Amino acid sequence: MPARLPLLPRPVRRAVGRFDLHVYRRVRRLNHARTDGPVGRFSRTGEHAALWLAIGATGALVDARRRRDWARGARLVTTAYLVNTAAKGAIGRQRPAFEELPALVPTPTQLSFPSAHATSSFCAAAAYRELLPAGPLYATATAMAASRVYLGVHFPSDVIAGAALGTLIGRSRR
Repeated sequence: MPARLPLLPRPVRRAVGRFDLHVYRRVRRLNHARTDGPVGRFSRTGEHAALWLAIGATGALVDARRRRDWARGARLVTTAYLVNTAAKGAIGRQRPAFEELPALVPTPTQLSFPSAHATSSFCAAAAYRELLPAGPLYATATAMAASRVYLGVHFPSDVIAGAALGTLIGRSRR
């Protein structure tokens, strides 16, 4: 089993594990020769929610009329990142580690669940959806989240859980 998800019943853990391995291996076996560099650079913009915090800060600077909304969105992204970090520590799931399919980028920790990139990205899409066009926000969030499986640093369920957590936080009324 690739996953350590202690809160789930054993049959569900097994099903998630099979799903994760199947999708992870299929994605990781794609030809990465032309795309691993650009995908890695794009993914790096999501480190520590940097892309999304920069968008919020820029919006607050240039859109005085909606400055409070931009700041609220940035606070939600920060909250999502912090909640994600705490969840990763509490759950302790390790990142994928397959000798035949090594990760294409380094990571700051070996903790995997939930994906911080997915959490902060979907939180930002939800939080900024009334300030920017929702379609491009969610497309970027989806690409950011998917890049983590493509680069070999997350299982699909890490990304799915992160997207759900981020959406929940991003839609809160803080």
